[in-house]
Amino acid sequence: MQPDLLHRADAAHALQHFRTLSPLVHCMTNDVVQTFTANVLLALGASPAMVIDEQEAAQFSAIADALLINVGTLTTARARAMRAAIDSANTAGKPWTLDPVAVGALTFRSDFCKELLALRPAAIRGNASEILALAGMSAIGGRGVDTTDHAQAALPAAQALARQTQAVVAVTGEVDYVTDGVRTLAVTGGDPLMTRVVGTGCALSAVVAASCALPGDRLTSVAAACSVMAQAGSRAVAASTGPGSFIPAFLDALYALNGEDVA
Repeated sequence: MQPDLLHRADAAHALQHFRTLSPLVHCMTNDVVQTFTANVLLALGASPAMVIDEQEAAQFSAIADALLINVGTLTTARARAMRAAIDSANTAGKPWTLDPVAVGALTFRSDFCKELLALRPAAIRGNASEILALAGMSAIGGRGVDTTDHAQAALPAAQALARQTQAVVAVTGEVDYVTDGVRTLAVTGGDPLMTRVVGTGCALSAVVAASCALPGDRLTSVAAACSVMAQAGSRAVAASTGPGSFIPAFLDALYALNGEDVA
């Protein structure tokens, strides 16, 4: 069955909810992208917090509206803190999102992320190689954080992973595919220049995490997060001359984006 295209009106409605509710997002993300991730969430009207100590993380995840687990710079101590935060979020009924950075390429993070699947993530966001590896359909993974597969090739893996975990799975690439294992939405837009800037995928995962805290259909909310980021990326590319000028243009585009623009 072919994926359905996300209706722009649904994306506009989700963006309105996002700005109105301003979700507080606990970002346990990698060291490389913390500032950029925080700025992306702020530009969209959310509230970011980077709390990584094990004791504080467990306390804060129960307070936040959503939790992001990004394993980009995973350490043994951080893995313990992430588990504690997830347990606390689950106890408090708060949704958490997994970004399995470079899973399949490295053993420690691959084993850790596969263990986390049993802890009921609300959403999983990764590139094609990461999703294939996490679903057990590829033993190799990508080239570090870079995918070596196309998003469409990973769609069956994403659908199987969604059915296994009952999470919404977003596999992102030239076209983004978002699935709950039964329904699948396709999101177009964006630009290859976005892959030449560190942190756009990680920041998208934070926006996905925030979107899981919104009311309504979670599949649509996650797909809307992908759409908003893609549309802002397209606008930023038109206003920039390369990666250096893209970053401020992207943050400005996110800040200025409204429901009418999205629809």
